Amino acid sequence: MKAVRFHEVGGPEVLRYEDVDEPTPGDGEVRIRVAASAFNAADNGMRAGFLPIPIVLPHVPGYDVSGTVDALGAGVSDLQVGDAVIGFLPMERDGGAAEYAVVPADRLVAAPRSIPLADAAALPSVALTAWQALFDDGAVREGQRVFVNGAGGVVGKYAIALAKRAGAHVVATATARSREAVQAAGADEIIDYTATEVLTAIDQPVDVLLNLAPIDPARFTALVALVRDGGKVVSTTAFMATPGDETRGVTAATVFVLPNRERLAELVTLVDKGELRVEVTRRIPLTELPALHAEAAAGRIAGKVIIRPA
Repeated sequence: MKAVRFHEVGGPEVLRYEDVDEPTPGDGEVRIRVAASAFNAADNGMRAGFLPIPIVLPHVPGYDVSGTVDALGAGVSDLQVGDAVIGFLPMERDGGAAEYAVVPADRLVAAPRSIPLADAAALPSVALTAWQALFDDGAVREGQRVFVNGAGGVVGKYAIALAKRAGAHVVATATARSREAVQAAGADEIIDYTATEVLTAIDQPVDVLLNLAPIDPARFTALVALVRDGGKVVSTTAFMATPGDETRGVTAATVFVLPNRERLAELVTLVDKGELRVEVTRRIPLTELPALHAEAAAGRIAGKVIIRPA
């Protein structure tokens, strides 16, 4: 089969589109014929060698995947050949940037029926990140005020939609470029941080500050003043500390997404109910994955890109 792998960490040039033996599922595993994998910023970090995930080289990237079950390993009883599935794969194992992938069966759930199977690869880790940040770490509940800083990205729009579904009032920052999408996701208030001072624009305390964007540490600390006493600060920027305020009981948490099969199945249900929209910005063939990594190494990738085998 064809796959993209890197045999050593380094720049985008270490990625190779090459022939690889077709994998065989072991106990508790299934093989899927990949419909698509999704690109995430962590893929760039793992390839470059600065994200501490214990991968084995050579490594196939792409830990978000969709596809069709092609073969079953021993002990798998809740999936059948032909099932359309999606999953957030173990990041240390080979991923979905290939024609076939072997996956632990307990990492897969039935794919959404309301969108193309390939597009469904864009859902797992980003939607799980938004859920974990809001509800596992932020404990968001009905009637609360949530401030989403950096809401224009993919996780931000999932976070807005999920927070609104929970009955929260959502204040979000966005530029003019992303304002329409942030508004469509359900934000109650939108602040263009390039034109307005956020610290004065938010005139009521928030219960939860969710940061989703790279931010100057001093600026981040200043934003904590917007959080009520006893509130929470949650951030996905794992490369820097998340500030709180012990004197006021404001707690801090940094999110690094965790697998949750039950939660992923629930997110799929929300997609099929039309309560959550799966964003796909670009669709590229597997042969162009090295070029996408080069683009990511040069700057942030806007939106969500899925990669389809030839």
